[in-house]
Parts: sequence; structure tokens; C-alpha cells
Amino acid sequence: MRITRALSASLLMLGLAVAPAAADSSPTPTDSASADGDAPTQAGTSFRTATEVEQGQTATASGSTGDYLYWSFPADAGQRPTVQATVKLPETHASQTWQIDVYDGLRRRQSCQYGAQTRTTAADTASVELACTLRTVRAWSETWANDPLPGTYYVRLTAVGLTTADLGLPVSTEVRVDSKDIGGSAAVDGSLAEPLVPGIAVKSETEDGDSEDSSAVLSAIEPEDGWSSGWWSDRWVWTAIGGALAALAGVGGYTLTRGSGRPTRVPPGA
Repeated sequence: MRITRALSASLLMLGLAVAPAAADSSPTPTDSASADGDAPTQAGTSFRTATEVEQGQTATASGSTGDYLYWSFPADAGQRPTVQATVKLPETHASQTWQIDVYDGLRRRQSCQYGAQTRTTAADTASVELACTLRTVRAWSETWANDPLPGTYYVRLTAVGLTTADLGLPVSTEVRVDSKDIGGSAAVDGSLAEPLVPGIAVKSETEDGDSEDSSAVLSAIEPEDGWSSGWWSDRWVWTAIGGALAALAGVGGYTLTRGSGRPTRVPPGA
């Protein structure tokens, strides 16, 4: 019984110790006012010129129907990004179909878990809203899989199937990226050596001394706490609690099955 009390006290202290850590691991809401203050007001025209935008910012840009508009944002392991886009159309136009696509750091098109990725508007509609929620970013994946991996992600917004009369009409766009921290349920055994960001391969070669003349042009944006900062998750908490409960169950089972003590010895021939 002393062992049981000791283990119970240890479990209580363990719960008190991990509770603040678990609370600290939750994402802090971003101040939209401060984040939007430095939000970009233009978009790129290709992957190489994609405008960088941080999560929680609302990027704006003006363009023309028929243009390809590109933005890029960082996503780390354990996050489930959601891309939202709003296009304000001209007063007079024919029916249009707008589409938003998301690509990972290897420029592989990522499928949307849910959301209106493509929408067709009626004639003279004032605006159209699009959304794409990606699958949870994994820290590591097989080479043949198309799983989202940590690094830079690209957003491409464009209109498809336009009539000749609608080509070149002015439009204004808003793009916002937010993420939900999934936690330990998305943790995997393994991680990438480096995040998939532009220029990371050139930087690695330069550090090894194989290519001294190469200059790395790395992405200037990354998660607030750095890449792969989410090594701590509730998976560790549940593992510790499960181990403590297993130890208690073992002690309790031993206490119930050992009896009241040594059996009474009966002398031979009695």
C-alpha cells in the first residue's frame, strides 16, 4: 500500500508538471492589427517571384483577369493550413470561373481536404470567395508519397475559361493563410534534414565547401519559433500518463494476487 501511495503521489506531481508545458505548447493568437500592418500589397507572377506572406496576414493585390497571381507562406510540421481568397470583380463581366491552387516546396500540387477550391460566378457578380484546407503537414514522409512536408508553400490564384471580352479586366484580391495546430495526433517518427524552402540546397552546398561561388537566396519567412519547433506535443503527455497508469495497474494487480502473506506451513505427517 505504501508503494501504491507513492506512485499515486508521483502521478499527481507528474500531472501538475506537464499541465503548464501543455498549456504553453498551444498556439498564441496572432494580433491581426499588427500582422496586417506590414502585409504585402502586391502578388508575384510566377513561383520564383511569389510574394511572401506570413500566416495570419491578409495580403492584397490588384491584377487583371487572365493573370496568374502567386504568394508563398511557411508551414511547419503539425500544422493544417487553410488558404482563403476573395476576388472583387468588375461591375460588368460575363460568367467566370476562379480557382486557387496550393503547391508545396517541391512544387507538387497539394489536394484540398475540404473547401471551395474552384467557383463559377454568374454574370455581374460583385465578388467570389475561395478556400482550401490542406492536409496536416508531416515532419517526414516516404519518397513516393505526396504528403505535405515542412517548408514554403505557394498559392496560385487565377481565372480559367474566360471569354475574350473579359480578358484584362481589373480585379482586386485578398489572400489570408491561417493554420490549426493538430498536436501529437499528427506526430511521426522521423523528420526532414532541412525544410523545403527556396535556396536550401544551394546553402547546404556552400556550407560543405563544394560550391563557393553559389549564393543562396533563401525564403525570408519562417514560423515564429523556427522550423520544426513543435517537437513538444501532447503525445509526450499521454505517453507519460499511460506509463504511470500501467505502473499503478501492475502494483495493484500484485497487491490483489499476493494474498495476506506467506501460507501457513503444515508440519509433515500432521
